[in-house]
Amino acid sequence: MADLPKEIERDEILAHLLAKDALQPRDEPEIAANIHAQLQHMGLSTWSISVHRRLRDAVGRLQPSSVLEVGASIGHRTAWLLDQFERADSRPATLTLVEQGGKFGVILQRLLQRYEAMPWATVVVGEPGQLAAEHQAWQLAAATNAELSQTPFEAGYDVIIVDAPSPQRAGLVASYLPLLNNNGVMFTVEPNMPSGEVDENDEAGMALVNGFNRWIEVISESKNTHHLAFMPLFGGTLVAWLPHQA
Repeated sequence: MADLPKEIERDEILAHLLAKDALQPRDEPEIAANIHAQLQHMGLSTWSISVHRRLRDAVGRLQPSSVLEVGASIGHRTAWLLDQFERADSRPATLTLVEQGGKFGVILQRLLQRYEAMPWATVVVGEPGQLAAEHQAWQLAAATNAELSQTPFEAGYDVIIVDAPSPQRAGLVASYLPLLNNNGVMFTVEPNMPSGEVDENDEAGMALVNGFNRWIEVISESKNTHHLAFMPLFGGTLVAWLPHQA
């Protein structure tokens, strides 16, 4: 990964990373735009173009050697990243995509083939929370038995991107923060905030409430160990974490 700027105080680095890069194109990459149209036909949601632009700008500045995308869906955000790597001629050594659905996993494989990324990118199919728990268990086992060190993930990542339905997002952020390298940065979008009173029998509504309460807890807890930055954009607020100490 490119070195973090030494002339900027560590607690100001995230603000620098999340700033707009005027040299980057504003148009959505062609392949990403095609996937965006597919998402709309399938009734699936994605982050806004404004959020994707700013995420792309930050990743472009970081030039990460290892990237983990949790909740890759059918590859809309992945296509933005792959386009950036291709244009900058600066691809990571490792790109790991996590997706719960097997059919979506096949679509992601095709996207990687289209960008000739198969030699350095992998798709991991499974429930993201369970995969994170298994990874931590493997790491604990590896401390005493090297034969048990197998895991679908790298030991750490320079960039981690987390996407999930709003009720689950905070839990996944907490689960994957330990996978950040010392100078690594995690990105997600702030989950939806509940509005009005929610009936206790409304399962979907209560899930949103509980998920947002968990989000507040994760933000409060992670402030003790990480610098945080919030970038309000059209269509959502991009949130980033950087460990306090390198």
